[in-house]
Amino acid sequence: MYAIIETGGKQYKVAEGDTVFIEKLDAQEGETVTFDKVLIVGGDDVKFGAPYVDGTSVTATVAKNGKSKKIIVYKYKPKKHYHKKQGHRQPYTKVEITAINA
Repeated sequence: MYAIIETGGKQYKVAEGDTVFIEKLDAQEGETVTFDKVLIVGGDDVKFGAPYVDGTSVTATVAKNGKSKKIIVYKYKPKKHYHKKQGHRQPYTKVEITAINA
């Protein structure tokens, strides 16, 4: 059984036992989080939501909060002596899917 959930403005296809890196949540390590915005529940019979499937949720456990690798943002204008170097590390939350409640 799998489900497509929406969190942080993005959609993720998850199944039980999967580990997913999502946008940062306000949850500590070891806490249980529930995702209510389930778009599709698949398996033997597929349920589609309009936009969400009613009475369905996905339960997950927070494994880790962290930051991804640094990316460099470099702005440059030729012949104008303008250049700007900036780094960015996107925060994330690593979750382990424990159950799909359909």
